[in-house]
Amino acid sequence: MTKSDYGSAGVDIDAGNRAVDLMKDAVKSTYNSSVLAGIGSFGGLFDASALKEMKSPVLVASTDGVGTKVKLASSVGRYRGIGHDIVNHCINDILVQGARPLFFMDYFATSKLDPEQTAEVVTGIAEACKESDVALLGGETAEMPGVYQPNEFDVAGTIIGIVEQENILPRNNLKAGDMLIGLKSSGPHTNGYSLIRKIFADIPLDTFSPELNSSLADALLAPHRSYYSVLHSLLSDIKALAHITGGGFIENLPRVLPENLDANIKLGSWPASPLWNLIQQKGEIDTEEMYRVFNMGIGMIAIVDKDTVSKIQNLIPETTFVIGELVEGHKKVQLVN
Repeated sequence: MTKSDYGSAGVDIDAGNRAVDLMKDAVKSTYNSSVLAGIGSFGGLFDASALKEMKSPVLVASTDGVGTKVKLASSVGRYRGIGHDIVNHCINDILVQGARPLFFMDYFATSKLDPEQTAEVVTGIAEACKESDVALLGGETAEMPGVYQPNEFDVAGTIIGIVEQENILPRNNLKAGDMLIGLKSSGPHTNGYSLIRKIFADIPLDTFSPELNSSLADALLAPHRSYYSVLHSLLSDIKALAHITGGGFIENLPRVLPENLDANIKLGSWPASPLWNLIQQKGEIDTEEMYRVFNMGIGMIAIVDKDTVSKIQNLIPETTFVIGELVEGHKKVQLVN
């Protein structure tokens, strides 16, 4: 098949090459001394000799996507934040096991490659990687006409991190009376967007909302934040972490609980963002469903001993909230007033 034949089938090799040219400087900016081969290689090479200095190193891996938030981003032409979303989501997912991220790999697929759009997403990925000292070791850009609808794209990523085996979270000493410290989210992060799109389907995203003091686009497309920088130095004092993603409080907290404990979440123990009130009222959603779908303004929960709450809150360089505690139970979440 000749180059022109491939073009007639909807795949533009030249566009792919241009996308690589546009993104390569951003990707290379994430490289550190451990990167031996990156962009342009068949496989990324990462020097793992530092693992020999660890007592019992455990690799931690996670793969995820951004979900239908990409449709909202595409509708207003905002792509860079999607790159931050995928990286920070993955960093948080391995942070809850106590891991330090090492390197990241991305996958971008679309119906027809737009080099500038692709480079904007990957530049966002590189920016987020650099912020957490994570190497963007490689990735794939795929043009797949007939698989994706016109003007549609998707992005996913894989992260690899490292943790000493004895430091893996959650720890086995969780007990009734342990307290839950909530850290603020930057918005809906990357979950609940199918419902969000349905709720706001009849409202232009550039509409200014007096309740939010911003446009809907600004509120709904705020990038998923990373908690690594504020928590990694405190992990020795933390018993467990729960990343509040898809499934909200109801599904995510039980993932770190033993069979004999419940988590009681005290409603009203942190300030409610106007965004959640707007979503709930316009969508006519009951309270439990809100906490099953969304993070409700709390993106990460740290479970700590009651005696260390004040110490940990003082060491976290932002406002946090004591939002509940562990009680005897059956690995469930209870919403209490």
